[in-house]
Amino acid sequence: MANKKVPAYVDAACALQGLTLKGEERDRVILQFERLAEIAAPMLAVPIEPDDEPAPVFEP
Repeated sequence: MANKKVPAYVDAACALQGLTLKGEERDRVILQFERLAEIAAPMLAVPIEPDDEPAPVFEP
């Protein structure tokens, strides 16, 4: 699923850092950000209430 905001974000982030990505490099970075957005979507869909407690630190 392509996110229409990702290309603009990648372009702006690169400009702020003085980087130039063109062609296939830019396309690969955009693809990775779209994948990250898909992975994060289920977690971001969970509502967070003001009284929710943070999870404890996992110590094996």
